[in-house]
Amino acid sequence: MSWRGSVTPTDRIFACLPYLLPLIDALAFSVFFFRQFPALQVVLLPFLPIISIYSAIPFAGWIVFFAVYFGVVRNENINHFIRFNAMQAILIGIVLSLCSIVIQFILFPALGSSGLIIETLFNVIFLGGMAAIIYSVVQTALGRYAEIPSLSNAVYMQVR
Repeated sequence: MSWRGSVTPTDRIFACLPYLLPLIDALAFSVFFFRQFPALQVVLLPFLPIISIYSAIPFAGWIVFFAVYFGVVRNENINHFIRFNAMQAILIGIVLSLCSIVIQFILFPALGSSGLIIETLFNVIFLGGMAAIIYSVVQTALGRYAEIPSLSNAVYMQVR
C-alpha cells in the first residue's frame, strides 16, 4: 500500500526501471561470485543487451544519472512513487560506486587484486547490492514503498 495515493500498474513498471542502474553497478563486483557459481550466469542473460549498450557509451553513467535525477526525481509532475524509487535506485548506485572507489584506491594497493579478503569483500558487496535491488523491485512491483533503513530516510529528504 502506498501512503501518497494510489499506484497504478504502469507506475509500478516505471518505478522498477531505475533499479537497472544499480544492477549494472553491482555486476562490477560479481566476478568472483560467478567464478564460484558459473551456472547462475544464466540469470544475467536478459540484461546483457542493456549492459553492453551502457558500457559502450562513454560517460553513460553520468548521462543517465543526470537524466534520471533532473528528469524524474526533481520533476514534481511525476508520481511520488516513481520519484521515490528513482532516487532510491540512484542512492544504491552511489553506495556501490563509493565501495568501488574505496576498493580501487585503498584496498587494491594495500592487499593486491587477489586473495581471500578481496574475494569475500567483492561477494559481500555484490550480494548486498543484489539483495537491496531485488527487495526494492519486489516491493515496488507490489505497489509498496521499499523501506531500506537510513537509505530511505535520505530519499524522503530529497523527494518531497
